[in-house]
Amino acid sequence: MSSASIVVHPPSSTGGRRVSVHWRGRDETLGAAFSDHDLVVFLEGAGVQDPDSILDDDRWIEWRGGRARQWSAV
Repeated sequence: MSSASIVVHPPSSTGGRRVSVHWRGRDETLGAAFSDHDLVVFLEGAGVQDPDSILDDDRWIEWRGGRARQWSAV
């Protein structure tokens, strides 16, 4: 189990990955990301400072069901 508060869920069959954040004791879906840019935009909207710098940091982001930065289904 990760302590990361941001989860990028497995790629869907049509591409893209759901992104959620655990905040104030609950999970909130930010949307479906189809690229690093989409993820950065979601994180900026959630108030993350310098989101580009945390994309590969597993203390912040847990990538489930696929490699980090893999946006399409295998």
